[in-house]
Amino acid sequence: MSILRTCLRRAPKSPPIAGARCKSTIIPPVDIRVGDTYMPRCQAHFENTLAEDLLYLTYNHNSTIHPPAPAIPPQWDLTNPYARNRPPPSPRGNRPLQSTGLPTTADNLPRLEKVILHTMIKDAITSKSHLLGPMMALRAISGQTDKGGGQLAHQGVKICYSRAASAAFRLRPGSPISLQVELRGPQMYEFINTLVEFVLPRLREFRGVSMPPASAAKSSPSAMAGVISFGLSKEAFALFPQLEVNLDSYPRMCGMHVHFITNIRGRDAQQRARALVSGFQIPFVRA
Repeated sequence: MSILRTCLRRAPKSPPIAGARCKSTIIPPVDIRVGDTYMPRCQAHFENTLAEDLLYLTYNHNSTIHPPAPAIPPQWDLTNPYARNRPPPSPRGNRPLQSTGLPTTADNLPRLEKVILHTMIKDAITSKSHLLGPMMALRAISGQTDKGGGQLAHQGVKICYSRAASAAFRLRPGSPISLQVELRGPQMYEFINTLVEFVLPRLREFRGVSMPPASAAKSSPSAMAGVISFGLSKEAFALFPQLEVNLDSYPRMCGMHVHFITNIRGRDAQQRARALVSGFQIPFVRA
């Protein structure tokens, strides 16, 4: 019994180490985040050259003297007592009222807000494992991970799920079918630099981003949204230097859509967005 007590006896406490922190020491939380360490080449080109050119090309001297008349929503007859508390009627037609947009000034220049890369994998309807290859490829191209570098706004590569069912495609609601990643800040300009310098010049059949015909309506939602979109084939997907050096690691290639989201809204928004994107050496051709 004495031998058992000797074995179960606690070990003696070791003397405290010199310089060691006691338990009562409060260590303040340190939030380490990786910030911008340099300015990308395309961003420096925009700040030093392209911003002044866009101000010269898109500035309207009569915007403050003769501002466009705002769209007035329809209203009921206020003299009618039965229409006093009724909600306002909806505008006529199948399109809501569009804003006229802000005039171009030195503080309101056209600029890029974000670039969205989106790809849809049809084979993922039958097997979710087909999403792994394009997911790794988008992560290598964008360089983004979930909250990477301590940036809480970085969401990395997101999986998009279907909202409705389709019997023709054997699609059920909630099925993962596509991938999406958002690029902002320096990573956005680095992607544009890679796209312009390495990918587009080596595409044999790429003539430029197709533009709508001259007879297209200028009041359509796409013309007033300020978004430039185009698609890249799976051959262009393999021309990115992040994938080209180790192409065997990505056996299943697919195309993707590139969306340039600008801060321009309202009348002539798409034309000013094209002027901005073309400043980064992305050509446009008339369809």
